[in-house]
Amino acid sequence: MYQVGALVVYGSDGVCRVDNVGPLEMQGAQKGVDYYTLTPLYRGGTIFTPVDTPVSMRPVMTREEAERLVAQIPYIPEQVCQSNNPRLLNEQYRASLKSGDCLELVRLIRTVYAKDRRAAEKGRHLGQVDERSRKQAVDMLHGELAVALGIGVDEVEDHISRALERARQEENAPVG
Repeated sequence: MYQVGALVVYGSDGVCRVDNVGPLEMQGAQKGVDYYTLTPLYRGGTIFTPVDTPVSMRPVMTREEAERLVAQIPYIPEQVCQSNNPRLLNEQYRASLKSGDCLELVRLIRTVYAKDRRAAEKGRHLGQVDERSRKQAVDMLHGELAVALGIGVDEVEDHISRALERARQEENAPVG
């Protein structure tokens, strides 16, 4: 059970702060059931969910885990898209987003960026499903990395770019 003040990743809602744990005194809440009251860090609203929720909930990654993930980004392969059917594509992306797994989020983002490059080469644009899913994955990933790294969410992209550039320089450095 998470304690008040804990930072958790809740489903596809991203990073949330646990503001309360206990029974809810509101219409529709089950009597005798403890609920988490969660506040998303990067959007408005409040989430009320039973403590034994089936929705994926986990602690925010540590700084060390975040740094390891950033270092792995160039080596995380794209997803293999089984279809161009928007409904099936949406289901595939939804599963990645619902998992809340950072590797899956990076994979989804890399997949859509690659599709965007291929589409641009043909003078085309990405579909709404791709754009919307990429944005949600970026928001979720950057939100968690920001908290783990102790930086602003608007600084995450630059942090990743710098880390990737350092990795490229190290790979190209002369041995000796």
